[in-house]
Amino acid sequence: MKSLYKIWRNNRSLIVFISLMCVFRSAVADWYEVPTGSMKPTIVEGDRILTDKMAYDLRVPFTKISLARISEPSAGDIIVFDSVAADNRLIKRVIGVPGDTVALVNNELIINGKKLSYDTSTDNTTNQIRIENLNGIKHLVKVDKQRSTIQSFAPITIAEDMYLAMGDNRDNSADSRMIGLVPRKELLGKAQRVIVSLNYDNYYIPRKERILKVLE
Repeated sequence: MKSLYKIWRNNRSLIVFISLMCVFRSAVADWYEVPTGSMKPTIVEGDRILTDKMAYDLRVPFTKISLARISEPSAGDIIVFDSVAADNRLIKRVIGVPGDTVALVNNELIINGKKLSYDTSTDNTTNQIRIENLNGIKHLVKVDKQRSTIQSFAPITIAEDMYLAMGDNRDNSADSRMIGLVPRKELLGKAQRVIVSLNYDNYYIPRKERILKVLE
């Protein structure tokens, strides 16, 4: 006991700081590394993403117990969630919310009977970058012109407390098309911005243009 007290007395400020930081990361905000390109071009490999963990729920620190619902995810939100189906932590974009009927035809979304509008940003022989207008939120999506296995699905109506989420890299993303709808209880928070981005292909040198970049 004396040794523990001595450690506490000599390192009290540091221990308090670390404890508060752990509580902050558990219940308020955290950052996550993105290891794959499933959200390209919005998010790239090596991005460290700041996530607002109080965007949707007030939780007991170090647990997933919700004390109160603060708000509900909207179409266009980029969410971080612990997927039981994928057995992994994922980051995807909310496409459909409870009550919506969503279909995908040739990589074009139809929500509640209305096809979203698309504009072409860049185009080459293998990939096309489109500007997708989702719920008034215009963002970039990447389409692989040489793949067609997951470019369409039949209309699905989303149940209460469930969400349809997809990656912006539409033909290279394990999302609701593979793992099913995302239960609300799996949500960890809303991705807000890139803190820093390390270029894995260039000796992990930070990408200056992505520092503190707001996610849209």
